Amino acid sequence: MKTAVVICPGRGTYTKTELGVLGRHFADKGLLAHFDARRAAAGQETLSALDGAASYSVAKHTRGDNASALIYAATLADFRAIEGVEVVAVTGNSMGWYSALACGGALTPEGGFEVVNTMGTLMQERLIGGQLIYPFLGEDWRPDPARKAELMALVDRIPGLALSIDLGGMLVLAGEESALKAFEAAVPVVQGRFPMRLANHAAFHTALQAPVAELGRARLAPGLFGQPSLPMIDGRGHIWWPGACDTQALWDYTLGHQVVQPYDFTKAITHAAREFAPDLFIVTGPGTTLGGAVAQSLILANWRGMVSKADFQHIQETAPCLVSMGMDTQRKLVTKGD
Repeated sequence: MKTAVVICPGRGTYTKTELGVLGRHFADKGLLAHFDARRAAAGQETLSALDGAASYSVAKHTRGDNASALIYAATLADFRAIEGVEVVAVTGNSMGWYSALACGGALTPEGGFEVVNTMGTLMQERLIGGQLIYPFLGEDWRPDPARKAELMALVDRIPGLALSIDLGGMLVLAGEESALKAFEAAVPVVQGRFPMRLANHAAFHTALQAPVAELGRARLAPGLFGQPSLPMIDGRGHIWWPGACDTQALWDYTLGHQVVQPYDFTKAITHAAREFAPDLFIVTGPGTTLGGAVAQSLILANWRGMVSKADFQHIQETAPCLVSMGMDTQRKLVTKGD
């Protein structure tokens, strides 16, 4: 049986093409009804209503209080559908860390929903600052440490701008509007679309989120967190091992460091590859946008000797190492149909 590390996506992955994904793939109707009841009791639109809407609305579906819960539910459904492979560890990108906690067993499905819905709602209510994304790798994905250093030096020179997520060949930057505008004015447009603002995103993983972290700690008790059943790799590349996990420290990291410090997704993937050497990296849905960042992270780690996009594509064609469950053709490789 092949081994796999499962990767949970973060915000921005539930897009127009994902509308209806819970109706298609969320097999546990009782659990979905529970999520819906929790949201209805809080005066929020249910996930079933959002996912079953006649059309996709950027204004509605990308809001933190809606997007976070939709993505969590879609991720959980995909994780539960995996069959025929041995999952040896879980990790995630940004909000995907909360999903990884539930997939890894440190939070119950209901506890994971409470964490995700609470933090997504707090972020949306305050919406402190914003985010943009900009690549430091060229379209061939060859490592370019000099270009990354140059861009980070620019970030350091702009007051109020900070690295939010180290995302494969991309830098996700965050700050107040003036800082984001200063960066946009200082760099060339590349690939016809970058720098790209991320709609309805706050300045995640920066000190600006300290008030949100404080409120999250007040509302989410440490007792929600338990021993994981799978190793979990966090946004520093640190591994939380089953049976040896300090659950108080896990709560503190999740609602402290993880909220206000940069999230190093590249390091998480690097450590997943080197520590567990899986046959497959499985990216759950919703969406397929995280696959590129995973591939770029593996190239940056020189995994299986890859040094370019062409190398990755060759491996994918001959002995695939990356499965994106948001793609029906790849989903079939790790499920028995749902």
